[in-house]
Parts: sequence; structure tokens; C-alpha cells
Amino acid sequence: MGQLRDASIRALRAADVLLRCGGGRSVFLRMPAPASSGDTTEQLGLAVPTFQDVALEPVVFRKARATLADGKAATSELLVSATSVNALVGSMGISAANVLFATAFGVLIDDVLMEIESASESELGGATYVYRLVLRAPLALMV
Repeated sequence: MGQLRDASIRALRAADVLLRCGGGRSVFLRMPAPASSGDTTEQLGLAVPTFQDVALEPVVFRKARATLADGKAATSELLVSATSVNALVGSMGISAANVLFATAFGVLIDDVLMEIESASESELGGATYVYRLVLRAPLALMV
């Protein structure tokens, strides 16, 4: 059992190094801001929703290889370090990474907000070492 645990730690560290060396960069995950309990305008639905941008790094951003049909948005892939995601999940009080990605409004990359289409994970020995997000570009940018 100890060897399997050591292998998962090595996979996590190797993924961090590869993401940093393979063009590692920083992007922002746009999350809804926590609600304030004493605000009556928010309780009535009159408050404007606010968001907070939290950094994800290291990540590698690349275009997906799929060919596009007319009128379809371009898709891209974002490989994210599990170290970064685990720290974010813990600090925000969220139960799991899939909940984090499901509640996120999108990913902000170079001032372009991209929608998260799907999220998957790669694991070794039961421990996740990298997350793969499929992102969709806004249709307005396709024109």
C-alpha cells in the first residue's frame, strides 16, 4: 500500500513539473461570490450578482484537435494541476473538484471568458494528479 501511495505522490509532482515546463501559465476560475446573509436587497433578488476570480496554476492551455462544423464554437483543453485544485477546494469549503467546476461560471483566459463544457481527471492509486477541462469559446468570437 505504501508503494502505491508513493507512486501517486510522484505522479502528482511529475504532473506539476510537466505543466510548468510545458508552457505553464496562470488562468482564473470565475466563481460566484458568497452571498451575504444580512443584505435585504440580496434576499429580495434585487442585488446584482457578483463574482470572484481565483487563480489556477500551473495550467497548460491548448486547442482541441477536433474539426469544427459551421456555427459550432471552438473547443480548447485546459490541463490543471491537481495540487492547485485541491488547495482551492479546501480553501473554499467545497466538497469536491467536480462541484467546483460545476459551480464555476467559466475560465478567464487572456480576458476571454470560456465556458466549461466538461471536466475529467487522471488518477494513479486513487489520487488525482491532473484535471482536464474542455472549454468552449464564446460564439461571438468565432465571427
